[in-house]
Amino acid sequence: MKLYFIIPLTLLLACSSRQSSENISAETAPPSGGQSSVMDNTSKPDVVRIAANSNVHKTLVAALKAAEYVDALANPGPFTVFAPVDEAFDKLPAGTLDELLKPENKAKLRDILEYHVYVGKITESQITDGMTLNQVNLKNVTLNRAADGKITVNGSANVVGSVEASNGMVYVVDAVLLPPDK
Repeated sequence: MKLYFIIPLTLLLACSSRQSSENISAETAPPSGGQSSVMDNTSKPDVVRIAANSNVHKTLVAALKAAEYVDALANPGPFTVFAPVDEAFDKLPAGTLDELLKPENKAKLRDILEYHVYVGKITESQITDGMTLNQVNLKNVTLNRAADGKITVNGSANVVGSVEASNGMVYVVDAVLLPPDK
């Protein structure tokens, strides 16, 4: 006899939940973009939001968008990102950045951006002199730590700051890292 009462109750609940889901407007529907489109103003920012909210990483953010890597770096990671400042991109030969941002050069841009990302979180205290990291593009960078504590990447890019992200670490660097030739 209990079965007769459960079935109508189940049907009633199913119908009422279907009706309420039909009333969801486009304004209240969840975003259709990737991880980077999730709005979260209370948690620690991820590596993409750190760059996007920085006044000195506008070129890097534009490059991430052109390479379609914003969502990839907004994922849980963890990542260690060497984030060149805008002035670092200015040091590239004239016209280089404009060429890299063209759609037909997306693969080359991705290779350069991947050379700035390590999968895993490396904190400053873990960095040792001569430490080698295999980057996302499968090429290595070498980290050096001087006696005074200053850190360089490949002996040419100085780490001028660091920020912990919800999905890793961002190291602000003063040079664009260019992968070695194949």
